[in-house]
Amino acid sequence: MTTPNSTLRAVRMGLLMSQDEFARALHDAGNHAGSPNDANKRLVQRWESGTTSAPRPLYARALEAVTGLPIESLGFPSPVLARIADDGHGGHDLKDPPVAVRTPGTQPAAQPAPQGNYSGVWLSSYEYVSSGRGNEVFPGKHYVLLLQHGNRITGRSLPGASLNPDSPLTLDLQRDGSTVTGTWTERTATEGYYRGARYFGAVQMLAEPTGRRMAGKWVGFGKEFDVNTGPWELRLMEASTTKATLNKYNRPPE
Repeated sequence: MTTPNSTLRAVRMGLLMSQDEFARALHDAGNHAGSPNDANKRLVQRWESGTTSAPRPLYARALEAVTGLPIESLGFPSPVLARIADDGHGGHDLKDPPVAVRTPGTQPAAQPAPQGNYSGVWLSSYEYVSSGRGNEVFPGKHYVLLLQHGNRITGRSLPGASLNPDSPLTLDLQRDGSTVTGTWTERTATEGYYRGARYFGAVQMLAEPTGRRMAGKWVGFGKEFDVNTGPWELRLMEASTTKATLNKYNRPPE
């Protein structure tokens, strides 16, 4: 039984690309890097459906170039990633790994899907303290696309939809009743105060019965090896994932 890679699908849709457009971008990235590949729509479909569990190294490098994310943040299983790292010849697209290893933010496919679905465009809002700027509190806001498959919710900010330009956010969450727990990753703006640094951590929220709001806390590591925390809220804008809806929210939040 295959498990769809909803993380990769969320990232692709968050980039406002169809499967065909995504494949063309991968093909172009390979040519630009001097490592041509044969990416096509069918290959993207196999990755997203889980039929093919992981890309060959050639495609992994193109995926990283197009998405701006490390391959381990694109929903592929850890055991397969280890085999990719050891594969000096490229090989063929790899099928299901021999051992299922559960990593943070993932969960078994056998769990039943919860009632309701949180797929749609959400406004993500959090606050953080900048120790280097006199402990001033700053907001972080993104419009994010969430996709739910079973109990798992994956998210990616839309490319032009962050309060600070060029600051993509990804979420890998697990829902258990009204509790939503998981991990987050954000790459700060290249020209901003943190100069493109990548931050990551955990988040836990409680979902309101209406299904339109989640609120809780984030935790993460600071530059001085300290542990930071702060409030985080997700508020539903529209329960739609159409390209028209994504284009509508592909702008900085007010």
